[in-house]
Amino acid sequence: MADIADIRTIYHWIAIDVARYWNIVLIETASGQRHRFKMSNTAQDFERLITFIQDLGGRARAGLEPTGDYHRALAYRLAQAGVEVVSISSVAQSRYREAMFNSWDKNDPKDAGVILEMLKQGRTQQYVDPMLAGHHDMQELSKTYYQISRARTRVQHSIVNHHIPLYFPEMHKYWSSTRSDWWVRFMIEFPTPAHVRQLSQEAFVAASWSIVGRKVNKQSKLEEIWSMAEHSAALPHMPESLAVETFRMTLRHFQQLTTLRAEIEQRAETVLCGNPDYACLKSLPGIGPIIALTILAEGGDLRRFGHHRQFLKYCGFDLAKTQSGMRRGRAQLSKRGNARLRLAFWMAGQVAIRLRETLSKINMNGISARTPVMPICAARL
Repeated sequence: MADIADIRTIYHWIAIDVARYWNIVLIETASGQRHRFKMSNTAQDFERLITFIQDLGGRARAGLEPTGDYHRALAYRLAQAGVEVVSISSVAQSRYREAMFNSWDKNDPKDAGVILEMLKQGRTQQYVDPMLAGHHDMQELSKTYYQISRARTRVQHSIVNHHIPLYFPEMHKYWSSTRSDWWVRFMIEFPTPAHVRQLSQEAFVAASWSIVGRKVNKQSKLEEIWSMAEHSAALPHMPESLAVETFRMTLRHFQQLTTLRAEIEQRAETVLCGNPDYACLKSLPGIGPIIALTILAEGGDLRRFGHHRQFLKYCGFDLAKTQSGMRRGRAQLSKRGNARLRLAFWMAGQVAIRLRETLSKINMNGISARTPVMPICAARL
């Protein structure tokens, strides 16, 4: 009979409960001896941990729960040192801890013990380090774009909901889209009705002619704004008041964020123009440069998924339902995957169903109109 060795005897198990400043480490060697200690997120402690693991000899596998980005530096150094790094699902860890201790309370040493038991039983997930996988730059570019877009949206809401009702409420109807650059330039120059009415109609039209940009009937629009400013519902701000200056500061901030967002869009197009996966993604209806960048940044090498259902599960698009006794719940999305990927595909779907050329493009590529965007993406790549 063949001697089949238990895999647990040839590994050193390393369970790490990650936090912002301090990590709790629980190590069980291949001989069964346990070591528990506390380490900080510093290069010196990283080196001490790696030296300790290397002195043990043999193979080592480390399990950690991804916590924000605090785990990234430690996981990278462990992987570089030859340690197999896997991740632990936070949902699975919570349920496993409750089953082990029959309570919902938690602390760092207890979490480290739970991670160790899950690690030994193989209840782990594959960990892909963006730095080692080669898509760290794309991921940072995508996340920076996301943060700038969120900041721009917050400033936009401040302008629309706070400043316009106070300074020039009649101008709200000209805010037609999120890319109304002419509107922002106009409001910086004429933030209140007083700024408009201090000029004659002819002088106002001449001063704002180049600001408004290309319009079908620019003359009548400017004359309408000038007439509208005479009976405005705005508060009576003095043109040179501090309040008006703060409004202009907010408008300039919005303008800067818009410019920066456009620069990142151009940068993404330049960096990924030679990427075949990027070109393939952009051929799908509803997917533009930023959504394609997000998919490549968050998904990494999509060819590592053996089947499109694995990618669906990674995104949280797999179906799940609850069942208890005779009660059977309705199947719905699990939403336990990558939230940013899920958002990217949802936005692509929203855009695709509004495109007139969607059906013709799908038929041209020989794909059924009922096929969802996700399987198309996985199949193409």
